[in-house]
Amino acid sequence: MKHFALTATLALLAQPALAADKVTLMLDWFVNPDHAPIIVAQEKGFFKDEDLEVEIVAPADPADPPKLVAAGKADLAISYQPQLHLQVHEGLPLKRVGTLIATPLNCLMVKADGPVQKIEDLKGKKIGYSVSGVEDALIGQILKTAGLSMADVEMVNVNWSLSPALIAGQVDATIGAYRNFELTQMRLEGAEGKCFFVEEQGVPTYDELIFVANPQVLDKAKTQRFLHAVERGAQYMVNHPDEAWELFSGTAPDLKDELNAAAWKETLPRFSQSPAALDQGRYARFETFLHEAGLVDNVLPVSELAVDLGAQ
Repeated sequence: MKHFALTATLALLAQPALAADKVTLMLDWFVNPDHAPIIVAQEKGFFKDEDLEVEIVAPADPADPPKLVAAGKADLAISYQPQLHLQVHEGLPLKRVGTLIATPLNCLMVKADGPVQKIEDLKGKKIGYSVSGVEDALIGQILKTAGLSMADVEMVNVNWSLSPALIAGQVDATIGAYRNFELTQMRLEGAEGKCFFVEEQGVPTYDELIFVANPQVLDKAKTQRFLHAVERGAQYMVNHPDEAWELFSGTAPDLKDELNAAAWKETLPRFSQSPAALDQGRYARFETFLHEAGLVDNVLPVSELAVDLGAQ
């Protein structure tokens, strides 16, 4: 009997451990402090605790991640709430399943000592942008607060060179710059910038960075486990900011520079501490805002835009 028990025990020990569930996450850009809770969760083993093996992929083209998720080529992607609304209206099978950064980062940026000191000063000026669509609606609303319209400004596509175009005087302001990066970038390049925050200029507040999935193939239980690990990453950053920075910045040599260190501090209070939870009113208000701006033909219910996995 003892011999049988020993044999059975040895056979049990010899069995391979069950493989962790795999999750492919497409980032919106190369790794930077905006992704810190994800990287911290990876480095601290929080995904492993959830029996997940997460592959984090930086895209060749920032426009690709939502499309790849919609096509079933990745489980999750980091995207932006304003873009989600437009993409769902275009017919892409996408839903918000979690929140990474729960405040806008976008701002109307000008030179601190430049000709634009208040919104009224934009009359007759050039505004640089990278991506048309939502930016037009944001600018339209910002101008409205000063009694101006799009006819009062000239919109200039500067591709992704927002700060350089502003510093060089090619434009008088930019929309699409992130307050946690571009202001520091301008300072490091010898110019001081100033931000007009979109949510203080009549634009409904929104989630800047979100996790999106294809609802047709969404594994809710696996995604909940993923979001719980991200939540632990965000909590660890708040409780242990110095240790979290060392952990994050130690993953790549180029993260330990002044720009990323400053962006880390600027972004830390903006991460969602409850990434699975959904603020339904926030999505309803922004959907209405886009409809009133003429960017979408009808107002979709929140249930077609987002799912609340925190309530599942």
